[in-house]
Amino acid sequence: MRHRKAGRQLRRTSEQKLALMRNLATSLIESEQIVTTEAKAKELRPFIEKLVTKARTGTLHARRLAGRHIQKRAAADKLFQEIGPRFATRNGGYTRILKTGHRKGDGADMAIIQFVGE
Repeated sequence: MRHRKAGRQLRRTSEQKLALMRNLATSLIESEQIVTTEAKAKELRPFIEKLVTKARTGTLHARRLAGRHIQKRAAADKLFQEIGPRFATRNGGYTRILKTGHRKGDGADMAIIQFVGE
């Protein structure tokens, strides 16, 4: 039974899903825009927004908490030095999801997830 289990399973175990979210978040931080499936983008949005909220404070504790998920040093530095201060006055809603249609191979719904410009 999956009573009260929020979120999409994405046909993965919980460990695999966490690894996927960490990798997608790192890629999004590095390039500020990625193309992925719509379901993965919708799952990534709350994950990355919590990281950006931590980056807004910029404390050592917040950096260590974010370091659990962003394990590339360059990506963590960019998160805390560029992305966090960019959204210092914004209360949430740091990303947008744009639907781009269907993937040619399997027909999956594709989307672009990116940081909003500010």
